[in-house]
Amino acid sequence: MLKNLGRRVAELRTARGFTQERFSERAGWTPRYQQFIESGRANLTVASLVTLANLLGVQANDLLAAPASREVAKGRPPRRLL
Repeated sequence: MLKNLGRRVAELRTARGFTQERFSERAGWTPRYQQFIESGRANLTVASLVTLANLLGVQANDLLAAPASREVAKGRPPRRLL
């Protein structure tokens, strides 16, 4: 379950154009902790789930939905041209 949650968070984060660094800064935790979340190695509290959901613009239960892919996106999201 934690691995799927991590994949889902990574999927939503990258879809919104956030790097792990920028997202973790907004969440108030370290980029290392964000890596642990996305790799399924962090045992999240309810408060952390709510923080993730709020920053991603989804309901907390949406984070528990199956990820679209079994793979976690690596590296930075593509740059968006304005």
